[in-house]
Amino acid sequence: MKQWGATAFLVLLFAFVIISALNENDEKEADSGLQEYSDRDQEGAGMTAPNAPDGLEEGEQAPDFTLQTLEGETVKLSDFKGKKVFLNYWATWCPPCREEMPEMQRFHEEFGDEVVILAVNGTGSEKSVKQVKEYVQEGEYTFPILLDKDLAINQTYEIISIPTTYFIGTDGVIQQPRIVGPMTYEYMKEMKNALN
Repeated sequence: MKQWGATAFLVLLFAFVIISALNENDEKEADSGLQEYSDRDQEGAGMTAPNAPDGLEEGEQAPDFTLQTLEGETVKLSDFKGKKVFLNYWATWCPPCREEMPEMQRFHEEFGDEVVILAVNGTGSEKSVKQVKEYVQEGEYTFPILLDKDLAINQTYEIISIPTTYFIGTDGVIQQPRIVGPMTYEYMKEMKNALN
């Protein structure tokens, strides 16, 4: 009987530890204001809270911003006026983002002279910049990685779920509806051809 009681106590203790760890992880994600896209949701719709903003709309001027790259260079979105831009928002802790990154690298290697990929990292939700740098180096990603340390771009572009990508034309206007969720190489080719 004592052995059964001790076993039951250990099982309950183990369950408590697991539940606490899961709640802590959920709280960290909630604190950052970001949620990862879930493929259980409608394709392209992502996970959104009931009164969540719709994000910036097609036809709107893409708000300008200034951020630093992983290499410490200062970059402004307006520096790329006259070029097609995929503005992608991501984080290292987001599995769908990790799934998408190799597709973006492949696209960048083939079409980097036609389309600029600006991969804005939600750095304010990361453990450290070092972790972001290590992830990028391990994946050998060569498109620009911008650091949103205070999550200002997250707020300006009304990003709730990640990854989220905006498609900006040569005129600096959002020309296609944003996509919430990971992009494929084929989808990126479609968006490249849809922008002017």
